[in-house]
Amino acid sequence: MNPTRTPLRRRSLTTGALALTGALALAACGASDSGGSGAGPGRTRTVQTAMGDVQVPLKPRRVVVLDTAELDSALTLGVRPVGATHVEAAAGFPGYLPEDRLAGVKDVGEMLNPDLEAVAALEPDLILTSKIRHAAQYDQLKNIAPTVMTETTGYPWKQNFQVHAEALGRQAEAKRAVAQYTAHTKKVTAAIGGTAKAARTEVNVLRFIEGADIRLYGDRSYIATLLKDVGLGRPPITAKAKDGFSYDLSPEKIDLADADVIFRSTYGDPKKSKETQTVGSGLWKKMRAVRSGDVHTVDDELWIQGIGYTAADRILDELRADLTEKR
Repeated sequence: MNPTRTPLRRRSLTTGALALTGALALAACGASDSGGSGAGPGRTRTVQTAMGDVQVPLKPRRVVVLDTAELDSALTLGVRPVGATHVEAAAGFPGYLPEDRLAGVKDVGEMLNPDLEAVAALEPDLILTSKIRHAAQYDQLKNIAPTVMTETTGYPWKQNFQVHAEALGRQAEAKRAVAQYTAHTKKVTAAIGGTAKAARTEVNVLRFIEGADIRLYGDRSYIATLLKDVGLGRPPITAKAKDGFSYDLSPEKIDLADADVIFRSTYGDPKKSKETQTVGSGLWKKMRAVRSGDVHTVDDELWIQGIGYTAADRILDELRADLTEKR
């Protein structure tokens, strides 16, 4: 999910400044009194972040994550956060994540507008997020707990994962996750006919978004990195993506998105996202991917919002199934 271009409605904070101040003080007291937090003298490490060097506990025990990528990273690394945000359009946390690993994780509000009082009440010893999401709240967040921010989210997910692993003290687990992912991509490539056939298969990913144009993903997006790692081809239209991220289309120009294979997801109401209008049009029905039956509807939470190695593992399985179904 792109950090700046997904239309999410903001809501105002519901807590007053006085209540937040009290909660911050409570969190500070709780952190200093927590004997097992690893935050005492000699029990910290320095992590390089988008906001400069941050001292984090050697072994964080109460972690709060403020976006889906950080939640995916934590669970991939075997860490159950005490708190996490949710994406506005979703009810709860991403459905692709195992429910048993989310048991007990407190929802601390919408991703773009977290409830800082709720965060502070959890007495975290580490907060994970990105600068592009929460730079405006950084001073408040760092007064609650050491806050590790990457610069952005989405495309640099592999580098961000390493920052998360360092902050959590889970570098060995990170190494295993990367190795498993690499092995998985190779298996998918082999299953769809090898590197040459994969490169000849042009794939587009479309997202219908409520209140916005249709988004065609370019090469500097999370999902495109997975396609590249499998070795799949991309149509020339992807080169027109703004900043490499996406190229916006209207229903009247949907034929520009044609490819051998199309994966499509929807964020919000199908009618308000122009999905219903588009897939019922003559232009859509004439596209070769549509005529050949190679258009696949995928879960937006997984393919677009997930961003991480746990999401990637599921996506790779779906890619393999869809690309070998008729081949």
